[in-house]
Formats: sequence, structure tokens, C-alpha cells
Amino acid sequence: MTPRRWIAHLDMDAFYASVELLRYPELAGQAVVIGGGRRHQPTVEPDGRRQFATLAGYTGRGVITTATYAARDFGVHSGMGLMKAAALAPQAVLLPVDFEQYRHYSREFKAAVAEVAPVIEDRGIDEIYIDLTDLPGAQDAVGHDPQGGVRAVAQDIRNNVRRRTGLSCSIGVTPNKLLAKIASELDKPDGLTLLTHADLPTRVWPMGVRRINGIGPKAAARLTALGIQTIGQLAQREKPWLVEHFGRSYGRWLFDAAHGIDDRPVETRGEPVSMSRETTFERDLHAVRDREELTAIFTRLAEQVATDLQRKGYAGRTIGIKLRFDDFKTVTRDLTLPQAVADAAAIRHAAGLCLKRVDLRRRLRLLGVRAASLVRL
Repeated sequence: MTPRRWIAHLDMDAFYASVELLRYPELAGQAVVIGGGRRHQPTVEPDGRRQFATLAGYTGRGVITTATYAARDFGVHSGMGLMKAAALAPQAVLLPVDFEQYRHYSREFKAAVAEVAPVIEDRGIDEIYIDLTDLPGAQDAVGHDPQGGVRAVAQDIRNNVRRRTGLSCSIGVTPNKLLAKIASELDKPDGLTLLTHADLPTRVWPMGVRRINGIGPKAAARLTALGIQTIGQLAQREKPWLVEHFGRSYGRWLFDAAHGIDDRPVETRGEPVSMSRETTFERDLHAVRDREELTAIFTRLAEQVATDLQRKGYAGRTIGIKLRFDDFKTVTRDLTLPQAVADAAAIRHAAGLCLKRVDLRRRLRLLGVRAASLVRL
């Protein structure tokens, strides 16, 4: 039987702003806007407290890169001019952009996803598509939930991203990329939304046509002029009518999009975010009593990762391990090296240092070694 297709779209929540809140946790829950320059860097008072710039009195041509959800409640949003935002929310904190930090956390969240689901299409610094179809358990029902298996896989991905980065993400899980992109926005922030074609009439069709990725302002204006404002109204139109008004190619696409039809595959031709090898043991192993066997497995995994890296022409600057204990708790540890490595001995040594940071009193059922922050050799 052909497995049911499950595609996820993962979108980090207010990504740049959320990264800044990791650095400045005292701003949690406040209206924060990212888009300032160096002069808006926080200063430290003599008592150790940080002093932050605000939008009040801002002059200049800067624009908002992103904003926290608390700031969005005032009507500010990405792409808006900072002077206009200052009129709406003068009390909002203004922080400078730090793309180096954002790129770092982008690599980290994608590596966390790859540990669970390696078939990834990179769509930018804060979003990816993921093919969940063939992952273990994705086709299973759980109790009375026929989609419980894929729901659990998506939740595992979200948990791994939070463990690795401290950041939240929203995931839409659907039969295709078009619907997944829509679904990931439905329950933001920190949401997991699963839709099937049966949910189109209630969840998708009431939305405005601009919610379909691929319908821009001009097309939306033409649709509005024709009396079509919602996706449901678009779905009511026959394909020949849409072809007549929008041309053969775009008209057909509009018809398919309104009915949630999209056969595009998840494209993985981009640069890999990590390479890993892991194994689940036939019996649970103890770090002391089964030390010799575990050592041999650990070394072999490091050698396999090294072989994969060398064969594909990469080296990894971050080496990590993954452990799953007999209570199914999963733990990861990482070490970023001064220089990228691709030889087995260096990977084994770095992974061993990671292992020393884990409490190994419980028995193990899975062990993995991973290389991330990849660079071309």
C-alpha cells in the first residue's frame, strides 16, 4: 500500500527577535523591534543593568526586520518603516540587527530538525520544508487518532529544535507543500497544525486569497475585481473560467491551489546542514558493564561520519552526540571546534568530550554521532 504523503513546513517564531530574547531575557513579553543600527546597541549601567533604546523619537530611513508578537499587537510588522512604527509604539525597545547570530541559530535549528527528519528543503534563514512520509511511525495511528503517528513525529521535531536552540517554532503538517505553508501560520506562535483535504472547507476556504503562497498583490487585486476575495470563492470557479481570465498556466495553478492540489517534491539539492550516523541497540547497554561494546560502536559511528564527510567533500566544525536512554529520554550534546574536521580520530575525540557531559547511569538504547556547521573541503 502506498504510504500517505506527509509534508511539513516549519517556520521559526519571530526568529530574529526570539534570538535576541535569548541574549536579553529581561525583555521577554515586551514589545521589541529589530532593525536598528549600531547606535542602538544596549548599554550597561554602573549597577549592571542594561539600558535599551526605544522607538521614541526615532528619525531615519530604517525598516523593521522583525518584531516580537507583543510589538505586533501595536500594529507594527516587518518591512514597516521605523519612523511609522515609532508613531504606533514609541515605547517599544529597538535593537540592532545581528545577522551573524541569526545565521548561527539558523544552522542550529536545521541541524536539530535533521536529527529527526533528514529530508529537508531549505527555504531561507528561518523556514524549511520537511518530508515526513517515510519516517518511522509517521504512517501509524495512535489510539483513536489516525494521524497520531505523524503528529508525534512533528512534535519530536519541535521538541528537538527547542532543546537545541531554546527557540520555538510552528509546524504545519499536510499532504503537500502548498497547504503546509498555510498551516504553519494558523496557530502561531509555538503551534502544531495538521490539515488534510477534508479540512479545506472549514480551515482554508474562509481565508483571503493572499494566504496562498503565489498570489501576490496584483493577482489579488484582479481577483477582487472579479468578486473573489476568499480561497473558497476561488475554489467555486471552474478551471476554464480561470484560464480565460488569467491564462492557461496561472489559471490552472489557481484552480489547483484553491483545491489544495500540489505535487511538488521536497527539494534537497541545497547544501546539507549536517551528517550523522546512529544505531539502536538490540538490547539496552550500560555505560560501565557494556563499556567495550559501546566503545566499539562509538568508534565505528565516528568512522562512518568521517567517511560520509570525505566522500561528499565536507568537514564539520560542530561535532555532536545523540543518546536515547531506556526510558526513551533523548539527550544531545555538541562541541564547536576551532577548525572544521573530517577525519575519524578528531571526530571521535570531540564526540568523546561531548559524552563526558552526560549522566550515563541509565541504560542506553540508541547512540549517534553527528557533524554540523559544515564547510566545503
